[in-house]
Amino acid sequence: MISVLGSCLSLSEVEFGKQLHSITIKSGFDIDLVVSTALTDLYAKCSDMKCARLIFDKVELKDLVLWNVMIYGYAHNSFGKEAFGVFKLMRTEGLSGDSFTFSSLLNACSGLRSQEMGKQIHGCIIKLSIDLDFLVSSTLVDMYAKNENLGDARKAFDGMVVRSVVSWTTLIVGYGHNGEGVAALKLLSRMIRDGFRPDELTLASILSSCANVATSKQTVLVHTHIIKNGFESFLPVSNALINAYSKCGYIESAYLVFKLIRKHDLVTWTSMINAYAFHGIGREAIMLFDKMIEEGVWPDRIAFVGVLAACSHGGLISQGLRYFSSMENVYQITPDSEHYSCFIDLLGRAGLLKEAFNVLMNVPFDPGANVWGAFLGACRIHGNLELARFAAEKLFEIEPSEPSNYALLSNIYASLESWSDVAKVRKMLRERCEKKVPGCSWMEIGSKIHSFVSSDKSHPQVKEIYAILKVLNEQLEEGISYINGNVFNAVGMIN
Repeated sequence: MISVLGSCLSLSEVEFGKQLHSITIKSGFDIDLVVSTALTDLYAKCSDMKCARLIFDKVELKDLVLWNVMIYGYAHNSFGKEAFGVFKLMRTEGLSGDSFTFSSLLNACSGLRSQEMGKQIHGCIIKLSIDLDFLVSSTLVDMYAKNENLGDARKAFDGMVVRSVVSWTTLIVGYGHNGEGVAALKLLSRMIRDGFRPDELTLASILSSCANVATSKQTVLVHTHIIKNGFESFLPVSNALINAYSKCGYIESAYLVFKLIRKHDLVTWTSMINAYAFHGIGREAIMLFDKMIEEGVWPDRIAFVGVLAACSHGGLISQGLRYFSSMENVYQITPDSEHYSCFIDLLGRAGLLKEAFNVLMNVPFDPGANVWGAFLGACRIHGNLELARFAAEKLFEIEPSEPSNYALLSNIYASLESWSDVAKVRKMLRERCEKKVPGCSWMEIGSKIHSFVSSDKSHPQVKEIYAILKVLNEQLEEGISYINGNVFNAVGMIN
């Protein structure tokens, strides 16, 4: 009976499992602890927690295995609070738990995004002296990383006696998801030096990190590793490569990766369409979108965001109108705020401000900040102060503490030389918003990333940079040549 239930579990045959459950009741085996544990596990792993709990509650004398199965079932199915409820019941029965118990509870903390609860569990783990257990320590890294506490995640990782590809990948993914691309790349290098072979999940994650920091050399190095180790056939890896090359500005390399993929899935098509849209190559994006449909791949919401953005950046009005109308009429996809934002941006860039306003007024839901922001941007392009004020007031209601909204309206007033209004808006910005965090830009020179903010003086070559800028500004004032005198040009000339 146990082996048959195990087969049902491996095949996810919950209906056949229910029939076996009926047989166990008729034959009286349902009171057996081992059978009850197997049935609870079957229902839990098939996401039927109601039936799992009914079987669990009927067992009078529960052992640690059954408690663990129930806690795992709740944690695995994102019922974190219920998992902790079962754990408390277990403690009242005099059981402390083992490594499997606490790894499940840590997973529940990850799902609940509850770092404080995770730290309490960590304390219990230390008291029971199971913090060096491989399963527990790996789950600790994952819990802290998912709660954006990379410091404690790294401490847990460094404290591991034994590591595997999974534990390395867990921390690399954590760094990548939290925007720490450089740290993720350094950890990958260390992982390879220590003799571990990254798997497809590691490589896909590290490529996302390369994309976030736009480092072309590292992307090429990772791509070389992928080819050497035969991972180019894994679609998630190839899709991540397309995205990484696109973000680094290597659109030709992105398309080459796309061409070498034998069978494209929806993510592959969407990645390449978005790559073209990101670089303003509208016609290639829509050609690819049409080819995707010809090959029988049904577009989703993300694909339509990409093609509408491509139409917007490329000024392809008629095509954009066709795609937007086809969403509901052909593909039964109701446009959301992102689609309306792209569509309004398309109309605004084309000078159809009145039409954009009519679309905005007929959005079938309360437009979000991105929709109003797109319309305000269109007003800025065409200098329509009346509509700009209207859109700005709506934005101030939705996002009263977002500095960029005030900056955009201030720029509109400045372009019209309405300096008194500029002063008013800037005063509102100071009163309503916290200190604005300056935008950061970066460039890669000789495989080194140079990052800058406005009026930056922290760069080690700051004296040389500003000396070059001074020369460029003097040339600009004298009309000798037109050079975009900024920090990027200066650093590029120095290096």
